[in-house]
Amino acid sequence: MLKVKDTLRATVHLTFDGRVIKAYHGPDAKKRFDNEVRILRHLEEKGCNFVPRLLEADPAKLRITTTNCGSRVEHIDNERVKSLFAELEPFGVRHDDPESRNVTYRQSDGRFCVIDFEFASLLDDCE
Repeated sequence: MLKVKDTLRATVHLTFDGRVIKAYHGPDAKKRFDNEVRILRHLEEKGCNFVPRLLEADPAKLRITTTNCGSRVEHIDNERVKSLFAELEPFGVRHDDPESRNVTYRQSDGRFCVIDFEFASLLDDCE
């Protein structure tokens, strides 16, 4: 496994078979885990194809396993970032951390994807 992120809030590993394993820790870890699981399940139910698919959620370990949505994007213009995150809204989700660090590029189909839904909101919850 390759460690690709290690912060106060989460540690992320990429497995050699292409899965992403994210472990939550730090402030509000359980709340952030629950929220990301809820959002990813919602997006899958709505047919959103440019986000990771949740493969496993382990509430005892506060760990999720998802599909890989490609590699991190080094350079992307602000307008493209803004339009990419806006694409989530028809699926009923507001990301709430719309930064380029949460964008990946999936080479298999040439698609920019969105990751990291710890702080996202369902639009129904916002109204």
